[in-house]
Amino acid sequence: MGKIDIRMAELGIELPPINPSQGNYLPYRRTGNLVFIAGQGPRRAGELIWKGIVGDDLTLEDAQEAARMCALNLLAQLRAACDGDLDRVTGVIRLAGLVRCTVDFELQAKVLNAASDLICDVFGPAGAHARIASGTHALPSGMAVEIEAIFEIAATA
Repeated sequence: MGKIDIRMAELGIELPPINPSQGNYLPYRRTGNLVFIAGQGPRRAGELIWKGIVGDDLTLEDAQEAARMCALNLLAQLRAACDGDLDRVTGVIRLAGLVRCTVDFELQAKVLNAASDLICDVFGPAGAHARIASGTHALPSGMAVEIEAIFEIAATA
C-alpha cells in the first residue's frame, strides 16, 4: 500500500469504482507527464446521485457533497491513469468546475472548495492547484456539478 493510499485510509476516503464514459470520449488522456481527466459528475457506479439546480432544489451543502463526489471520481480515474499507483502524482495542476445553478447563485467557489479541500487533504502540498469555478444553466443529464482536472505524474521506472 502506497503513502497516498495510507493517507486516504486515514482520512476515511474510499475511491468508488470508475464510472463509464457517457459518450464518445476518453475518461482520461496521458501526454508526457500530464494526465487530463474528463469532466466527472456526481455519479456512483454510473448512477447520477446529485441532480438538480443549486439555489433552487439543491442547497450549497448539497452542491458541496456533489463536488466532493466528483473529486472522488477524478481520483478513481487518476488511479487508473497511474496504473493503480497514486504515489506517482507529483502535482495537481488545475481543477475546472461547473455548477448548475440559478442566475442569482454566486457561491460557485464555495461549492468547488469541497473538491479542492479533498484533493489537498489527499496530496498535501502537492495538491495545491489553480482552479476555475463557474455557474451554468445546464449540465449533461441534469447533474448539479461537473469537474475536470489536470495532474502531473512521474514516469514509470
